[in-house]
Amino acid sequence: MIEHMAMFPVDTIKTQMQALGSCPIKSASLSQALKTILKSQGPAGLYRGIFAMGLVAGPAHAIYFSVYENCKERFVVEGSGNGNAVARAGVVATVASDAVFTPMDMVKQRLQLSNSPYSGVLDCVRRVVNEEGYRAFYASYRTTVLMNAPFTAVHFSTYEAMKKGLNEVSRESVEDERLR
Repeated sequence: MIEHMAMFPVDTIKTQMQALGSCPIKSASLSQALKTILKSQGPAGLYRGIFAMGLVAGPAHAIYFSVYENCKERFVVEGSGNGNAVARAGVVATVASDAVFTPMDMVKQRLQLSNSPYSGVLDCVRRVVNEEGYRAFYASYRTTVLMNAPFTAVHFSTYEAMKKGLNEVSRESVEDERLR
């Protein structure tokens, strides 16, 4: 949650720069885009939609790691090469967490736009349901999963391989995941 919230202003700039036709930002540089947003919307413009992100980031990541760990236990076979099983567990975790994350990501992006007609998260949710239906919340779900699944497969395969390598170097510290 902290990472999503801390990087939210950068995400707002990116979203506005990507919104062709609806964006007042016609520049290519990040600093020019930031100045344009601050001038037209003030500092609050960088944070429109942050409540949507805060609402869903924690539960989506809890689902992500819970599903990953559960699937890893089911898919991994002791004593064999488990890269494929770990990758599959990561993909299933992505499918599950993106099902939670995608609807609020859509709300967040609509609120981030400089010409957003919505007054807040609840207004956006109500109007989207009434005007476009529930399917609008999942319009980008398949694309999101398609984008995230390969990353997650590689991420968890690499993470587990690194843990295994660490185990060979120092058995005492491999399971120690505390912050120091």
